[in-house]
Amino acid sequence: MSTRHGEHPEHTAGLDPLAALRTSDDPPCDVFLTGNVFLDIIFTGLDSAPVRGTETWARGMGSSPGGVANMATALARLGLRTSLAAAFGDDHYGEYCWDALEQGEGIDLSLSRTVPGWHSSVTVSMAYEGERTMVSHGHEAPPTEHGLLCPARTRAAIASLTPGRAEWITQAARNGTRIFADVGWDETGRWDPADLADLEHCEAFLPNAEEAMRYTRTDCPRAAAHALTEKVPLAVVTLGAEGAYAVDGSTGESAQVPAIAVEALDPTGAGDVFVAGFVTGTLAGWPLEDRLALAGLTAALSVQEFGGSLSAPGWSEIAAWWQYVQGCDDQDPAALRRYAFLEAVLPAPSRPWPLRRAVPTIGFGRSV
Repeated sequence: MSTRHGEHPEHTAGLDPLAALRTSDDPPCDVFLTGNVFLDIIFTGLDSAPVRGTETWARGMGSSPGGVANMATALARLGLRTSLAAAFGDDHYGEYCWDALEQGEGIDLSLSRTVPGWHSSVTVSMAYEGERTMVSHGHEAPPTEHGLLCPARTRAAIASLTPGRAEWITQAARNGTRIFADVGWDETGRWDPADLADLEHCEAFLPNAEEAMRYTRTDCPRAAAHALTEKVPLAVVTLGAEGAYAVDGSTGESAQVPAIAVEALDPTGAGDVFVAGFVTGTLAGWPLEDRLALAGLTAALSVQEFGGSLSAPGWSEIAAWWQYVQGCDDQDPAALRRYAFLEAVLPAPSRPWPLRRAVPTIGFGRSV
């Protein structure tokens, strides 16, 4: 099986956000991450949730790599040299996901592996009314003989924290890697702060508001962000429709950027795209408020498209959006000024907004 990307836009348009910082002694990898790759099967065009005992027809569907592939794709499309360590199923789904990430997105999979006799994890996602419902199936990949291998040199790594300590995070920190962390929903309901022990190795932590408040036992996302700076230098809390709030405990600086109001068609992977945008701005040395603005913008653009990983925007989409909103008569000048920093980094838009985005599907042959 292979991928068909339709009229695949030139996501990075040759833009390297770290170009001014690169030297001959650079590590080969900008960002390393690890996790589970899923095949996402996405049903779109549903007017409501399926009703028990009935058959519901969707007006559209597609397939794309999901799970950790969402963030890996978002990073690569923002021009970062991305390395992924993951297990892939020994089946057509695994072959498709590997090809889409390595050949389609240029992600380094040298630390990934195909597990003989192990099938791919699958998520079926149904998008309706601006939300999504998902059903997943999969099994834990068997461990490797030598455990997870982390690149000896990489600028940054993104870690999803779990109870206990991850040896690779300690190893990466010792190698001078800048580590950014997020966390998943605690199904146990314990929300034990001890589960965040690896934050001592991290530069930044990016939970959502509910996660931040539960771990800190606070009732306000901003208070939670300040409390988290006792564990990590930089806390970034996403606030949904209110945007995001960040506190830099090392300098005392705080910043908040409101969310961009958009029509959300499929929120799958939006949190991953936010993290990718923030990491990109951080590695490029941008001010805190600009990093939040880029992260929020990339997340907002992603939810206007279906397809999980394939909805992640690149610099071409960002440039086309910036050109478009500047020509709209109803835009608040103050809001536009918040994104004026983009002028110095964006390529000239090659096509008008909205761009036709990638078409997620399997089995139609690869088009160039």
